[in-house]
Amino acid sequence: MNMYVSNLSFHTDDQALKALFAQFGNVSSAKVISDRETGRSRGFGFVEMDDATEAEAAMKGLNNKEVEGRAMSVSVAKEKAPRTDNKRW
Repeated sequence: MNMYVSNLSFHTDDQALKALFAQFGNVSSAKVISDRETGRSRGFGFVEMDDATEAEAAMKGLNNKEVEGRAMSVSVAKEKAPRTDNKRW
């Protein structure tokens, strides 16, 4: 199950995010999204867990949990919509 995690501290990195979710089971991937230009965290990321039961437990256990002074929000990630080619000329 792929989960969307928002309202992360700007100091949270991939390893810290993975460690938070690993308390609930096996994490296959954890990625904090960063700004392309500055490399600074954008305050959200994605975590993937193979076991749906573990993922549900992680969502319940971590949603609204305060980490580094910010209450995280955890939900099921929506599928990425296909990109349309909107060129501005």
